[in-house]
Formats: sequence, structure tokens, C-alpha cells
Amino acid sequence: MAEVGAHLTAAPAGGERPSVFEAVAQDSLMAAVKPALQHLVKVLAESNPGRYGFLWHWFDELYVLLDLLLQQHYLARCSASFSENFYSLKRIPMGDGRQQPLATAGLPKRQHWKSLLLLVLVPYLKGKLEKLVSSLREEDEYSIHPPSSSWKRFYRAFLAAYPYVNMTWEGWFLIQQLRYILGKAEHHSPMLKLAGVRLIRLTAEDIQALEKKWAETTPNKTHSITSRVQSALRRALGGIAFSLSTGLSVSVFFLQFLDWWYSSENQETIKSLTALPTPPPPVHLEHEPSSALLPSLKTVCPLCRKVRVNATALATSGFVFCYRCIYSYVKAHQRCPVTGYATELQHLVKLYSPES
Repeated sequence: MAEVGAHLTAAPAGGERPSVFEAVAQDSLMAAVKPALQHLVKVLAESNPGRYGFLWHWFDELYVLLDLLLQQHYLARCSASFSENFYSLKRIPMGDGRQQPLATAGLPKRQHWKSLLLLVLVPYLKGKLEKLVSSLREEDEYSIHPPSSSWKRFYRAFLAAYPYVNMTWEGWFLIQQLRYILGKAEHHSPMLKLAGVRLIRLTAEDIQALEKKWAETTPNKTHSITSRVQSALRRALGGIAFSLSTGLSVSVFFLQFLDWWYSSENQETIKSLTALPTPPPPVHLEHEPSSALLPSLKTVCPLCRKVRVNATALATSGFVFCYRCIYSYVKAHQRCPVTGYATELQHLVKLYSPES
């Protein structure tokens, strides 16, 4: 059963503190899920941009909503995040009380909402910041603005400071893990300390309570319309969250394999094993209004409808534009204006003719 976790083994007395391997493994679980799902969405968007392109464009926002629903479901039912429950762990409030609450009791409201925000919001903001840094670096490399502009000086200073900020952030986590290994800290992650909780293993009583709670699924017989609507909404959200958690529990190892396969360390091996042939021309242009962008003369830019200046091709689709036109369009829309294929600034290829 997904609610109880993948490893339902009771911890021995005195062994409630999880090992650093369990703690780090549950952290890496969700970190592997997002890139794998992102690759699947990218494949869908490239296969049919008109139908699935919005999934790729709004992937971060859609993922954070699904993550919010999933983590809220597990924190409320199991006092743990999805990955913590998968490794048979639970969160308890920090304190010196000897009586540890059952996993089904839930966290106090303050620790619950702090845990939810730190589980969902911090990774989302960190990912957005990394994308911002990446886009600024691309703009710094491909920008057509004068190098003396004040905005360019500002983000160059930001880009110079970001590696040190990121190193400090990662070092904070590393030091906390080292202190946890040496027994000097109760938390392997600073996020747990900020949430006011710590991790322990599930006990036999926790497992029995979770199984009993899962079995007691009788609907409440209420007569108030408001109560019925609220109850139906809770059941619907719980069903969606359970479907997501069950699907992730079943496919988590497959998703981790996808994350490993498409990681940057393996890209050279993948390129050598799966050499890409020349892509065929888009076959869906006849049925889409975007084909009207194509001019009759091959030397005319499809965007500005003038003779091309500094001809630049898109590696994703093969169509040729003016450099300024396609740079501005790709920066704003992240796709090819003709085919709708997902495109980034590094896909711009400068063409050189014999006349130049």
C-alpha cells in the first residue's frame, strides 16, 4: 500500500533515528522525479506542439501544483512528505517530550504549514532562480545590446556573485549532513530545522495506525449542502493525490532511470549511441495557420517579411530568419514561430554565405 510506504519494517528500540543514507536517499527521490517528468513532457510537446505545448511552457507551475497536492496529502495523513513516507519515515515536532505522536495524528498546524512551504516553495524558487541565471548567461552571450548599458552591468555583477551564493547554500547543507553523521545534529537538512521538525523511523504502532486509517474510509452522512460539497471536494482531492502517489510509487525507479539516462554526465555517451539523423520537414504545417508565415521568396525572413539580414537558422526546425527577429522571438516565446517546436537561444545557428 502506497500510504504506508515501500519498506514497512518496524524499527528496533533505540533505532528511531534514520541513517544518513536513508535521509539523503529520500531527498534525492523527489529531485529525480521532476527532471524525468520534465523530459516526458518535452517529448510530448515536441511530438505535438499544438496540443501539448502548453504543458512544456507552464511545466514549473503545473508541477508545483501537483507537488503541493501530493505533499499536503502525505503530511496530513502520514506526518511525512511523499519521499519520507516511501522510506518509512515520519516527521515529529522538535521537543523534549518522551511520548512520540503516531504518524496518523498529523503535525501541529504551525509545523505542518512550514513543512509544506519548505517542501514545495523553496525548490520552486530555487529552480526559477537557476533558470533566470541560465537565461541571463545566454543573453550575455547572444545579446545585441551595447555592453556599456547599466542593465548589463547589473546582471553581470549578479552572474559573478551567484556561484558564491550557490556555493554557500550547498555548503550549508553539506555541513549539516556532516554534523548529522557525527551525531552533533538532529537534522540532516537545514530545511527540517527551519520547519521545527525532525525525522524518525515508523514504528509498528505507526504502521498499524496507518493501515487502520486507510481501512476506515466510510463516508460521513451529513445533511448540510455545504458539508456535502466540502466532503466531496476533500474526497476528490484525496483521490487525485492518491492516484498521483500510487503512480509515482510504481514508476519511481523508472523515473530515476530516465533522470540518470538524460543526465549531463551521460549526454556524450547517448549522442554516440543514438546519433540523430537529419530531421524531416514538419508534416503538420499544411493543417496549421502557422504555415501562412512562410514567404514565397526563400531569401525573405518569415517574421519581418524583408530580405534577411544576418541569416540565422533554428537547429530545432531548420527555418532561417534574420538574427534580430528570431533572437527577440525565441527569447520571448521559447519556440519556433513556424513549427511551434520548443526552442532556446542556444539553438540559433549563424549562416555564412559565399558573398559574406
